[in-house]
Amino acid sequence: MYVPPAFRDDNIENIRSTISSARLANLITATAEGPLATPLPLFLDPTEGERGVLYGHLAKANPQWRAAPIGEALAIFMGPEAYVTPSWYATKQETEKVVPTWNYIAVHAYGPVEFFEDNERLLDVVTRLTNIHEGSRVTPWSVSDAPADFIGAQLRGIVGIRIPVTKFEGKRKMSQNRPLADRIGVVTGLAASQEPRDQEVSIMVPTLA
Repeated sequence: MYVPPAFRDDNIENIRSTISSARLANLITATAEGPLATPLPLFLDPTEGERGVLYGHLAKANPQWRAAPIGEALAIFMGPEAYVTPSWYATKQETEKVVPTWNYIAVHAYGPVEFFEDNERLLDVVTRLTNIHEGSRVTPWSVSDAPADFIGAQLRGIVGIRIPVTKFEGKRKMSQNRPLADRIGVVTGLAASQEPRDQEVSIMVPTLA
């Protein structure tokens, strides 16, 4: 990922927050047949290794796990994003030398990928993943709510994923490169939008001189 210095974000708490907030990641592997990609939920266990370990699973029928990866895998996590019109810039009124852009947050995580079929490990992954996404519900569903033999059959249809992270790339592009008056215009414009994602981005644009 191309990350200009103004948008580089190496803050590990920001990176972990983006990963935990992302509903879906994209898992990409390079193979002899070409690049393969799967959208899927992943979670980071920060207690393992130097940078943490990503876990998830994919369908056993998915050919990605059978194609030997060339080099490391890449997991892409996207955070809040919004289109920015040049009409919001004070600079437009002054020079007209402005163009549209996009504000967004992204994290790329790299590491060697391991695919596994061990039942006990698979059960642990799906249980932890379920607990993460059910935790905020008033009445959370648990893997143990379903019959054990049914869950066992479901596990036979998936393959686990383990990626010890070797490198994170964090990018936080929130108009930091624009003059203060332009940033204030972006905040005002996004905050007035009826799109919840725009409103979310509006509070992330820095407005201190």
